[in-house]
Amino acid sequence: MSETTPQISEQTPPLAVEPAPQAATKASGRGPAWLALLIGLAGLGVGGWSAWQLHQQQGQAAEQLERLREIGAATETRLQGSEDSVAKKLAGLPSADQLATQRDLLVSLQGEQQRLAQSLSGLLGKSREDWRLAEAEHLLRLAMLRLSALQDVDSAIALVQGADDILRAQNDPQAFAARGELIKVLEALRSLPQLDRSGLFLQLAALRSQAAQLQTLTPEYLVPAEAPAGANNASDASRWEELWQQVSRYVRLDLHADQDVRPQLAGQSLAQVRLTLALALEQAQWGALNGEPEVYRQALAAAGDVLDSYFDRDNQAVQALRQRIGELAEQPVVAQLPKLDSALDVLQAYLKRREAAELMPDAQAEPALEPDIEAIEEDGQ
Repeated sequence: MSETTPQISEQTPPLAVEPAPQAATKASGRGPAWLALLIGLAGLGVGGWSAWQLHQQQGQAAEQLERLREIGAATETRLQGSEDSVAKKLAGLPSADQLATQRDLLVSLQGEQQRLAQSLSGLLGKSREDWRLAEAEHLLRLAMLRLSALQDVDSAIALVQGADDILRAQNDPQAFAARGELIKVLEALRSLPQLDRSGLFLQLAALRSQAAQLQTLTPEYLVPAEAPAGANNASDASRWEELWQQVSRYVRLDLHADQDVRPQLAGQSLAQVRLTLALALEQAQWGALNGEPEVYRQALAAAGDVLDSYFDRDNQAVQALRQRIGELAEQPVVAQLPKLDSALDVLQAYLKRREAAELMPDAQAEPALEPDIEAIEEDGQ
C-alpha cells in the first residue's frame, strides 16, 4: 500500500490542474449577460405593449372627440332652430296694449259665465220642484183611481202619503191648505175597516170544493143481492129469511115520521143540485171581487137555501159548510170611501198660484204672497 502511492503522484502531471478555475470564471461571466439580455428584452416588450396601448387610447380619444363635435354641431343646430321658432312666436305675440284689452275681456266673460251658471242653477232648481209637485198631483190621481176602481185602501194610503211627503219637502207656507186636505184624507182612509176581497174569494173557492163532496138528504138504499135459485138443501129458516127480504123491499119503517120527508134524489138530480150550489158560490165570489154587497149576500143566502133544502142538516159536513156560509155573509165587501176631489182641487189651486207667482216679476211677486197666506190661514181656521 505504501509503495503504490508515490507512484501515482509521480505519474500525474502538475499542469493538468490549472485550467479548471478559468472555465468556471467564463461560465460565471456569461450568466449576468444572459440575465441582462432577458431584462432588456422584457423591457423592450413592455415598452412596445405600452406604446400600442397608448396608440389605441389616442385613437379612441380621437373618435370620442369627433363624436362630441358632431353632437355639439347637432345641438347647435337645434338651438338655432329653437331660437328661430321662439323668435317667430315672440313676433306673433300681441303687444302690451292688446294683452290689457284681452285681460279686460276675459274678466267680463268670467262675470257673464258666473251669472249664467247662477241663472241655470235657479232654473234647474225650479224645474225640479215643478216636477216634484207634478208627481204629487199624479200620485193623488192614482189614489183616486185605486179607490174608485179596486177600492184598494192600502195602496191609496201609500199614494196619498207620498204626495204629502212631497209637499212637506217643499217647505212652502202656501202648501199649508193642500197638506191639510191630504191629511184629512189620510185619516179618513186609515179609519176604514180592512177589506180582504181576495181572501173572501179564496175562502168561497174552498167552500165550492167542499160542496162537491156533500151527500143527499136521505142515504141511498141498496138492494141486497138475490140468493142463487138452485139451493135445494136450504133450511126452513133460510127460506123465511129470503121471504122477509123480498117483502122488506116494499115496506119501510120510519122512526121519525114527524119530520119533513123529501123524495130521494137520483144521480142526475144530485148533480144538478151540486151545480146550483156551485153557481151560487161563484156568484158570491163575483160580488166579493167587484164590491157588490147585495149580490154577495143574495148569492150566499141562495147557497144556504140549497143546503137546507136538499142536504141532510144533521150531517156534520153540511153543518160546518152552513156555518161558514153564514160567517162569510157577515163579512163586509165594500166600505164608504172618502172623496179625494176636494184635496185634488186644493192641490191644483196651489200649483196654479205657484205658477202665477213664478211668471210675475220679482217686485210684484212679494206683495202678492200676503193675500194668499191670509186666505190659507182663513181656510185652516
